[in-house]
Amino acid sequence: MPKLFYILLLSLSIIAKPIDLPDSKRASTARTAIWPKLQRELSEQGFDKNYRLYIRVFKQLDQLEIWAKKGSKYEIFKRYNVCYYSGGLGTKMSKGDGKSPEGFYSVGAKQLNPVSNYHLSINIGYPNKLEKLKGYTGDAIMIHGSCASIGCYAMTNPTIEEIYTLVYKALEAGQQNISLAIFPFRMDDSHMKNFTSSPYYFFWKTMQPGYELFEKNHTPPTVSVDNKQYVFGK
Repeated sequence: MPKLFYILLLSLSIIAKPIDLPDSKRASTARTAIWPKLQRELSEQGFDKNYRLYIRVFKQLDQLEIWAKKGSKYEIFKRYNVCYYSGGLGTKMSKGDGKSPEGFYSVGAKQLNPVSNYHLSINIGYPNKLEKLKGYTGDAIMIHGSCASIGCYAMTNPTIEEIYTLVYKALEAGQQNISLAIFPFRMDDSHMKNFTSSPYYFFWKTMQPGYELFEKNHTPPTVSVDNKQYVFGK
């Protein structure tokens, strides 16, 4: 019995091993200053203490949204202004085209860069599976600070410190991957009608169901790829 108990304790300790998150003095200093305020706001608004997040970016609005889990659904927690992105509407397809990506991505621990040349940065995971199948090229596309970029989503330094801290804390609390959706605009039918002549319209139509599912359910949709198109599940 003691041996069995020891094995059980050992297995539990392995499961509970904390995630290995990259860190730096810059990131930890920002976290120490910012997290108490963010944690208090999350608590006062009734969000879950394990800090599950979902992130959306809207190019046309120059806006990044942080949604947090509350019970079985997600609710908006913060909206931040995107300081700068390049290339206008329409997704990135090749290295050096100056465009910023649109699509569905996933952020894990290895995508944090606490020693970025742009203060702090989070790699969005471009190219994703769909983009690789389509032969899109380019890499190191980030959400970062310094308010200057070609191909990335640049925030002010105080803003990226908040976003980076929230992502860090969600990963630290056990969220393995944070879903990130980057849209050209709010993809309801009225907005889509304004872009029927765009060369990106067909691609945007394949993205629209992912936008609509979240608007309806307030839970991040599962995203897969079939026949070089996004496929969504609840």
